Amino acid sequence: MLANSKAFSGFAVADIEAAKAFYGDTLGLEVTEEHGILTLHLAGDRPTIIYPKPDHEPAGFTILNFPVDDVEAAVDELTARGVQFERYEGMPQDEKGIMRGHGPDIAWFTDPSGNVLSLIKPS
Repeated sequence: MLANSKAFSGFAVADIEAAKAFYGDTLGLEVTEEHGILTLHLAGDRPTIIYPKPDHEPAGFTILNFPVDDVEAAVDELTARGVQFERYEGMPQDEKGIMRGHGPDIAWFTDPSGNVLSLIKPS
């Protein structure tokens, strides 16, 4: 029944306007809004909805991964746009927040609601 359904994912944020500015302006993604709900139009025809939740608490895991060819270059570009990269205790990350040599290169950052996102170099 669901094998041919065009499923999509979604996540909550505390502030739709802040999310729209972050995902659209800071990250440069195509974002549309309808009835107070955002849709991220991701490459590969992967729409992802973002909905408001006043009592939002971010998940304790990465909710969205962005594959990139060069994690360091992407970190540098987003840092220049004001994005701050996370450093996690016990994780072998360099001064830019990039973890290398323990699986694919990866760097984590958060949206304005604290949702964790990553830049990751596919193997």
